[in-house]
Amino acid sequence: MEQQLDYAAVRAAADRVAGSVRPVAVVPAAGGLWYALEHLQHTGSFKARGARNFLAAHREAGTLPDAGVTIASGGNAGLACAWAARAQSVRATVFLPANAPRVKVERLRGYGADVRLVGDRYAEALAACEEFAARSGALSSHAYDHPLIAAGAGTLLDEIRAGLPGLDTVVVAVGGGGLFAGVATAAREHGVRVIAAEPENCRALNAALEAGRVVDVAVDSVAADSLGATRVSAAALAAARERNVRSVLVPDAAITAARRALWEEHRIVVEAGAATALAAVRTAREPLGERVAVVLCGANTDPGDLTAPERIQSQSQSQSRSQL
Repeated sequence: MEQQLDYAAVRAAADRVAGSVRPVAVVPAAGGLWYALEHLQHTGSFKARGARNFLAAHREAGTLPDAGVTIASGGNAGLACAWAARAQSVRATVFLPANAPRVKVERLRGYGADVRLVGDRYAEALAACEEFAARSGALSSHAYDHPLIAAGAGTLLDEIRAGLPGLDTVVVAVGGGGLFAGVATAAREHGVRVIAAEPENCRALNAALEAGRVVDVAVDSVAADSLGATRVSAAALAAARERNVRSVLVPDAAITAARRALWEEHRIVVEAGAATALAAVRTAREPLGERVAVVLCGANTDPGDLTAPERIQSQSQSQSRSQL
């Protein structure tokens, strides 16, 4: 099935996902700054949009096989794929390393996925997934590097514009580049600037821009669990070369601080990857725009490190009261 990533593809994706994904809420945060609360999406991340669009488009085209869909991912993409497959009443076979956290395995099974644990590295799970697709005829999905996946993610931009008239800048975190490529494609249509935020030591897009081509990068960041792609998609690199896009890097300390600020100031719990977008705003040396939306893209995280100090304080207060 021939596909390309353009605004028409994003609009088609919006029609496909309408009624099956949660429209993003856009709320004011501070002067000139708004949050797009995509972490409230089904499965806890924006990935639900691309997965739904991917499967719906294949069903429309008659190319959704009886063997269903398969993907190698124990993270947000795998969860989204399993969720979307259940909604389409097709089988999802998800491959991940045998040492994947039990909570992820159980959540995938909760969505009805057939979970296959292979090896102890992602590369081994991916190889097994590819072999399974070739043998069974299952449709191979990807975490980010596919036009339908990116177009689905891009549906966010028009929803943000609807919730924030006059939007001039949107800030998104970048891992493999699916969210960024889709959002940037739609943003270009409306003259909206895009800030592509990456951790300093997890910079697949920034490095590709610097090299003039897609390159492999090392991954070492507090946000690596969701932004840890070793290379960005070609579509993301192409989108980043447009005039309305700016690539920025932020240190891990700023990401951690932004994540904590979201909790302490708004009681919002997000992944470090999602906090990377806010960190870009908080560390900017000059205003990024007059009406800026930060996409909080995922919430599949353990909030324990955010609430631990409060638990300790609460226990201390309880002990003090017991001594009165």
